[in-house]
Formats: sequence, C-alpha cells, structure tokens
Amino acid sequence: MNEQFSVERNERYTLIRMSADKLDTLVAPALKSELVMLNADGVRNLIIDLGSARYCDSSGLSAILVANRLCKNADGSLVLSNLQESVRKLIHISQLDSILQIVPDVDSAVQQLQTV
Repeated sequence: MNEQFSVERNERYTLIRMSADKLDTLVAPALKSELVMLNADGVRNLIIDLGSARYCDSSGLSAILVANRLCKNADGSLVLSNLQESVRKLIHISQLDSILQIVPDVDSAVQQLQTV
C-alpha cells in the first residue's frame, strides 16, 4: 500500500484513489510503476480518482498518459474523476481533455465503464 494513493480492485475495473494533494515528480514515478504492474496483471479498465490532487505537473500528466496508453493497448479504458479546477485547467491547456475521459465522480466513472 502506498500512502500517496490506494488501489481498489473490482471485477470490471481497478480504482486508483489519490490521497496526495500533488501529482508531481514525487508521486508520479510510484504511480507509473503501479500502473505497469496492474497492466501486467491483466487490468484493462482504470478509474483514477484525483479528488485529493490540487496540483498536477508535467510528470503527473505523463503518468496519466501512461495509464491511458496501457488501457488502450489492452483494449480497455481510463476514466478520470473528481478533478480539482486547477488540474482540470492544466489538462485543458494541454489539450488532453479531447483524449481523456473525464467525469464528475467515481459513480459516473463506473457507469462510463459499464457502457464500454
């Protein structure tokens, strides 16, 4: 268990819940490592709950893009939920909102994955 995020496995998806308030160079490497291990374990659908993350830098965006690529390569989906306004703005400025699935909350993310 990592103190910066938790991983909850379900039958159709795995939920990664951020507990750190920053998704930056201190957190992103551990998150990327976890994502690669989950992918190797056969996880195809991911929900990343960013509700606690008030800040995200380029390394955090990189981790999110790794998650997106791993899910797509496994014929699965990545859904981001509970984005704080500052993180939402960074994703918009980076023009990643057209690539990433973003929903208001985890329940919406679960529903999104049920339609996939």
